[in-house]
Amino acid sequence: QVRLVESGGGLVQAGDSLRLSCAASGRTFSTYAMGWFRQAPGKEREFVAGISRGGSNTYYADSVKGRFTISRDNAKNTVFLQMNSLKPEDTAVYYCAATSAIGVVPTTRGGYDYWGQGTQVTVSS
Repeated sequence: QVRLVESGGGLVQAGDSLRLSCAASGRTFSTYAMGWFRQAPGKEREFVAGISRGGSNTYYADSVKGRFTISRDNAKNTVFLQMNSLKPEDTAVYYCAATSAIGVVPTTRGGYDYWGQGTQVTVSS
């Protein structure tokens, strides 16, 4: 069992940056690949970024590639999402997720076992 708690969301202007954090409970954090998803009102939850267990492999949605960076600190049981050059279309609730899947980091919602409660990111134009 993994408990995930996101933080760092807020209201910013277009072009600004935010750094989201996701703190995980338990001593087995390094055995989970991690992902960030987002869900805007009226839309499906979509993959944003993923990172492998050791942090050497990262994956991004095309919509955020070059602007967002996912990273993790296994010593602190935390995964981060650095978001730069934010756009109004990035407005959503952002969720972190953990998966025990082995191999390629999943990019679909069904590939993850545990979810946080979400943190709101609002980007004004």
